[in-house]
Formats: sequence, structure tokens, C-alpha cells
Amino acid sequence: MGWLSGSSAPAAKEPVAPNRSQRAVCWEGRDKFFSCLDKHDITDAIAEKEKASKECRKEELEFEKACVGSWVEYFKKQRVMLKKREKMMDQLKKEGAQKIDLPKPL
Repeated sequence: MGWLSGSSAPAAKEPVAPNRSQRAVCWEGRDKFFSCLDKHDITDAIAEKEKASKECRKEELEFEKACVGSWVEYFKKQRVMLKKREKMMDQLKKEGAQKIDLPKPL
């Protein structure tokens, strides 16, 4: 009875990947938001959410409007990882570490 009835629930819309111009707008929003975070010495916009929202609310809203939610989260986490890597590389240079060039894998 219910299996073959003529009415069916509307199919869910499949998400469409952003096109080139939409990605460019997203990246521009991200860059403006991150520039504001840098200006206010905020590394982690997730852990320091209150401070980030207070200091960079306008830029954050534009960023979130321009980008898909999963991209916003990814970019925020990526920023923290890149800042940690940059800090670690600076510390290694201060300690006199030298870069070693390894052969490329076959």
C-alpha cells in the first residue's frame, strides 16, 4: 500500500560546487577576515570566538556569507595549523636548524 503509492517526498537538492567566481569571492572574504584577525593578534578564531566576533564581526559575517559552512570551518582550522607550523619553523631557525634536501621518491 504505502510502498507503491503515487505520491513521493520531494527529492533533496544535491549541493552544487561553487564556481570560479564564487570561490574568488569566498577567498576574498577569508583574506579580509584573516587580515582583521592578524591586526588584532588572534590566531584561532574558533578557540577565541568571543574576541574574534568582537573585533572582526563585520569581516566574519562577510566571510561566512561568501563561503560554504564547511569551507569556513576548514579555513579557520587550516589557519591555526599554518600559524603553528610557521612558529615552529621560526623556532627551528633560531636554534640553528638547517634545511636538508631529500631525494625525490621514484
